[in-house]
Amino acid sequence: MSTWLILIILGVVLLILGLAGIAKILIWIGVAVLVVSLIMSLLGRRRV
Repeated sequence: MSTWLILIILGVVLLILGLAGIAKILIWIGVAVLVVSLIMSLLGRRRV
């Protein structure tokens, strides 16, 4: 698996856990991971 795909999956899982009420900080970590993974995927597509 590529790194950006793992980061997207991790971000979605953290976002869901955060929305479930486990911890508010998980929402922000999930959003940050999703943003970073989207940026990495866009940069990866530009190289190709």
